[in-house]
Amino acid sequence: MSFVTVRDVWQRYGDRSIIERVNLDVAEGEFVSIVGASGCGKSTFLRLLLADERPTRGEIRIDGGEPAREPGRERGVVFQRYSVFRHMTVRDNIVAAESFARFPGRFFGPALRAARARADDTLARIGLAHVAGQYPATLSGGMQQRLAIGQALTARPRVLLLDEPFGALDTGTRLAMHDFLTELRAETNMTVFMVTHDLEEGFKLGDRVLVFDKVRWDPHSPEAFGATITYDFDARDGGIPFQRQLERYPGLAAQAG
Repeated sequence: MSFVTVRDVWQRYGDRSIIERVNLDVAEGEFVSIVGASGCGKSTFLRLLLADERPTRGEIRIDGGEPAREPGRERGVVFQRYSVFRHMTVRDNIVAAESFARFPGRFFGPALRAARARADDTLARIGLAHVAGQYPATLSGGMQQRLAIGQALTARPRVLLLDEPFGALDTGTRLAMHDFLTELRAETNMTVFMVTHDLEEGFKLGDRVLVFDKVRWDPHSPEAFGATITYDFDARDGGIPFQRQLERYPGLAAQAG
């Protein structure tokens, strides 16, 4: 049964067409990796899923609900540029994220102490335990991105949207964050959409890999047509089958940018 339903979605900015004729059904708990050349609408599609933008045409529904008019708590996002609460310590950033996912919100007394203990456990898992009491401004860019990822995952949204979340991280940290995301996804059954330029990463983490590309092109008016989903690969065979896919579809590497 479809949990995220995308029907005939188009997005234009004035005379510039970004995406067109996008149709998609995603089951709850699926991990969908999105690849494609720069400028082909991948990040635009994430903003539409977030409800940060509304499509020019078509609709997106989550769990059969009405199309959202603005972002809500059921959707979490990590963009390429990290976004954290700079007036809070690293630990309290994680506590705040958990508070967003509960009612009545803020923690007090014993509940706050327990939330801080859970935050310390999360920070240990993402390699930030040693800076728990510091403020984000004192951290490197990669560390702030790790904090943003940990914050988004701690909020446990039903749909998590990731736009090149690991691009600023070194190889070892990126692999650790892969493990953390995989573990938390198994615990929560959240549905994940991740934009990446790394095919290996896309096939490693995703259940499906979508390729966005333009199928129509007018050399006299290059912005007349938008991109759409040209491939929808099943990546669920335990490992990294991207090399096999590249052999079968030699044009895939060029499309993925």
